[in-house]
Amino acid sequence: MQKLITLLVFAVLALSMAGCHFVYTPDVQQGNLLDKDMVGQLKPGMTKRQVLVLMGTPSVSTPFDQSRWDYVSTQQHRGGPIKLRTFTLTFNNDTLVRTQGDFFAQDAVQLVKDSKKYHASYPVNETKGDKNTSADDKKDAGGFGSGTDSSGAPASSSSSGN
Repeated sequence: MQKLITLLVFAVLALSMAGCHFVYTPDVQQGNLLDKDMVGQLKPGMTKRQVLVLMGTPSVSTPFDQSRWDYVSTQQHRGGPIKLRTFTLTFNNDTLVRTQGDFFAQDAVQLVKDSKKYHASYPVNETKGDKNTSADDKKDAGGFGSGTDSSGAPASSSSSGN
């Protein structure tokens, strides 16, 4: 009976904690991160190639209408409502003629800064590791094919038989 009461108390505590949002819910950003500098550099008359280099690949590019590119991004702050932003580029004969829509202007820069504080930096030029073993390391190990016997002298490959 005592175990049943203890189990019920823990179950009630767990449910109450789940209802109070003690569980961490991360911010979710999906889609294209566009900032003021990128959008500010867009000028009518730019080619699709120039826009592609500047803005990156669009989120939506339909095969039926090659003259429209949509950059879509969504943001959700800790399980709250989802904010949707769409930035549309219109082309005429592979030349940019119009931009319309909105984007996360300052939020995108802040999101990138916030995401970098959680990433650990690892050294790029690390020379030691499991897969980076040199021939000298293999000789020092004295393993198979090292060319030395147990005393460290070179092993002879010929037998001295008559």
